[in-house]
Amino acid sequence: MDAFEDLMKKMKGMTADQQAQWIAENKKACICPTCPTYNACAKKNEELLFCATGKSFMCISAEKGCMCPTCPVTKAAGLKYKSFCTRGAEKAQRYEHTIWGTKIP
Repeated sequence: MDAFEDLMKKMKGMTADQQAQWIAENKKACICPTCPTYNACAKKNEELLFCATGKSFMCISAEKGCMCPTCPVTKAAGLKYKSFCTRGAEKAQRYEHTIWGTKIP
């Protein structure tokens, strides 16, 4: 089991309020606003922490670069994928790669 799987087990045992607190705390370390893909719409709508919350709902549709590998949340949470704002949260990408065997870099 890797660090991300450990985190998911831990979060499963948390209440909804505790999970929301984890997200709020990690948004403080989030570097999404420094990414070339992040845009004014995402900023206006306070979209952050895509690695946990999933794809941008309406703001980001094109990848213009990716800062995810340099994010402190990536390291702390043991994430192995990237481009979460367009490809989905780590959990979603792991599921997709497991089911479909895709190899998106």
